[in-house]
Amino acid sequence: MPSFEEHCVQSVLAFGKPYGEVHRWLDEFFGRPPHGIRHRKFRHHQRGIEQARKRWGDEAAAAARQHIVADLKMEGWTEDQPLPKDERDYVRMGLF
Repeated sequence: MPSFEEHCVQSVLAFGKPYGEVHRWLDEFFGRPPHGIRHRKFRHHQRGIEQARKRWGDEAAAAARQHIVADLKMEGWTEDQPLPKDERDYVRMGLF
């Protein structure tokens, strides 16, 4: 899984800003019992991207998408698959 710092570096390269607040928000539940590494179902989906857009704008939503794609790839997701729509879809796709 890319670290917070790696996510920020990727955002700087793509968007010129680290978007640390977006990456912290996406990973807010990481390491918290009972979720641990299984925190991604909560915000790592299309609905999470739209929530980021409402909070921080379009470019932040693009940074959120970049973060989510990087993390999903670590779970076996491939870019020929659709992004999960929401928490339920994330679990249905076998990513949780």
